[in-house]
Amino acid sequence: MTAQNSATPTTAIAVGSTATASPQTRGTLLAALGVVSFSLTFPSTAWGLESFGPWSLVALRSTLAAIVAGAFLLAMRVPLPERRHWAGLAVVAGGVVVGFPLLTTLALQTSTTSHAAVVVGLLPLTTAAFAAIRTGRRPSRTFWIAALAGAAVVIAFTVQQSGGALSTGDLYLFGALLVCAAGYTEGGRLARLMPGWQVIGWALILCLPLMVVGSVVGISLEPVRLSAHGVIGLVWVAAGSTFFGMYVWYGGMAAIGIPKASQLQLAQPLLTLVWSVSLLGESLPLAAPLAAVAVLVCIAVTQRARS
Repeated sequence: MTAQNSATPTTAIAVGSTATASPQTRGTLLAALGVVSFSLTFPSTAWGLESFGPWSLVALRSTLAAIVAGAFLLAMRVPLPERRHWAGLAVVAGGVVVGFPLLTTLALQTSTTSHAAVVVGLLPLTTAAFAAIRTGRRPSRTFWIAALAGAAVVIAFTVQQSGGALSTGDLYLFGALLVCAAGYTEGGRLARLMPGWQVIGWALILCLPLMVVGSVVGISLEPVRLSAHGVIGLVWVAAGSTFFGMYVWYGGMAAIGIPKASQLQLAQPLLTLVWSVSLLGESLPLAAPLAAVAVLVCIAVTQRARS
């Protein structure tokens, strides 16, 4: 059995109610579900930091996610990926398993989740640009105009909230944008060749030895103060954001294309703002509703545009 042949049984366990929908609709729903999962990442990370240090939290989330992924891979008796796929999996591992979680966790030590969310709102445009370079596909002018307009809304919102000054946290976040966009693009390409859950699963397994060592060292050097919030936050970023979120996200990207899927993430900062208010008690900026409407309009245009 090859990784490609194992796509049939794994498709059934993921999409449930979307099984009878068209491939385009199913892909959009999967990608949107991934965005909802990702929107909870920053609040969950903030909760996790109540119990763990930043290095410990990143290592533990990847270790736990790898254990979950490994259980699925073993249960489904999935063979090792072909040798030609390992370089791409390494890019996914470096971008979304290690780079993005580490840089955003470091940023959240000094930035609020709402501020971090709007900065990372530039991720859709960054991913679309990486995809254009990596795959050679050029979306239409309408797509780029709408994508740039959505990014402009996010930038204006960020500058308005930060008073125009960039902090060390912002530099971490901009670095996170670059590595995550590269990981998304490569993962979306691989998800056309194997199921999305196997893409993130093997990327996690690739990092497992390093993350186990990192967990042991991190816990020994950083204080651990267990709390309900801290444990829930760790569990969600491991099983929800890192594994399940990536599973449905890569499946959606494979179905509707990297550029269109990436633009659904324009809604992620606004969703994160909602979670930041409801879960963390942060204040909702007055500009958020206006930004939400503008971003959703841009999303609608990108989804209709030729890509």
